[in-house]
Amino acid sequence: MKRLLVWSLLLCIVVVPLVLVLAVVACFEDQPRHVRAAQLTPEQIGRARRILKAHDPRNARDGALRTISLPGEDLDLALNFLASQTGGSAKVTLESDAILLWASIKAPPNPVGAYINVEAMAHPTSGLPEFDRLQIGRLPVPGLIANWLLARAIDRLNANEGGKAAMDSVKGVRVANGHLVVEYQWNEDLPERLRSALVPQAEQERLRAYHDRLVEVTANPRLARQVSLVDLIRPLVELSAGRSASADPVAENRAALVALAFYVNGRGLAAIVPGAKDWPRATPRKVTLAGRGDFSQHFTISAAIAATAGSPLSDAIGVYKEVEDSQGGSGFSFADIAADKAGTAFGQHAIRSTATGRLLQSRVRTGIVEADMMPRAADLPENMQEAEFKTRFGAVGAPPYQRMMAEIDRRVASLTLYR
Repeated sequence: MKRLLVWSLLLCIVVVPLVLVLAVVACFEDQPRHVRAAQLTPEQIGRARRILKAHDPRNARDGALRTISLPGEDLDLALNFLASQTGGSAKVTLESDAILLWASIKAPPNPVGAYINVEAMAHPTSGLPEFDRLQIGRLPVPGLIANWLLARAIDRLNANEGGKAAMDSVKGVRVANGHLVVEYQWNEDLPERLRSALVPQAEQERLRAYHDRLVEVTANPRLARQVSLVDLIRPLVELSAGRSASADPVAENRAALVALAFYVNGRGLAAIVPGAKDWPRATPRKVTLAGRGDFSQHFTISAAIAATAGSPLSDAIGVYKEVEDSQGGSGFSFADIAADKAGTAFGQHAIRSTATGRLLQSRVRTGIVEADMMPRAADLPENMQEAEFKTRFGAVGAPPYQRMMAEIDRRVASLTLYR
């Protein structure tokens, strides 16, 4: 009996922890098993915008049940793009009775492996999907355990206000004809609940600091009604540099760019921070770059997107807007794309690392002019309607178009501020 107790104790103290350690190690691998490029095209951005427009909450009654049907290829695109933001990739396929997922996710620095590779097959049910097969790295996970882990993940999601708001609104999920079909119930308080959850309190306080600085700067009676973007960037970056003495320069730069983009584009931060509707209002000014208001808008939007999401999305949104303009708007403009790309470079440099963030702060404080931020664009083709664009450049991605984009990239790369 004593020997049995000893062996049981040994099993609990040594064998079980060892097995758990080996299981964790088996989840990590040195190389990704799945590698895919993540590039958003203007057509894909346009399709996403049409879906969002069709489900505009302003057209929904409180408590109304609605259904959104997302094609499998769009779901695949979105998941792969999200995975790419952390250096990984993903693929999902929807079948009539199965959801197939493959993903390679870049792991945080650790001594056992750089990637977590996941392969899974699940089938839809009236509730949560149920796993038929799940493998993480070299570790096969039994279905019972996989489904238990999924249920715990949903519990953790419900513990977060944003996750709970989203889960409360979703009433059903199924797969039909290659589409993911989601039935949801719209509630009037949902946007505010999501916005409150998406921007943590610490980030809201950080944004408030830069908003207040804009209020102070724009209230100056000596400031002209039309101001250069440089005249707003400089005081915000000076504040960022000062706060970075005891804080993260990347987080400070990011908040400065977000606050600036919302101001320049005539939107209040209440769009992402509900409490901001009660903040003091900045005095409206026309903000220009190279003498143009549209350049400052393109630049700041792209800078904020690059600082918060990454350049592929920023580039795609910029190109999509120009394609849309060519179909009856102001026309396709390579000059606007130059402003998009310059803003993207600024945003990337501001948050790439602590070193580049501080370097950008130093250069701006030393003194910059518009030509340091924005390449020459006066000679770039613009105001082209669809017929003219196709005659001169064929289509997005055609050789003439690619040559023009390469020239814009060359001009942006030549700016010393981004080196």
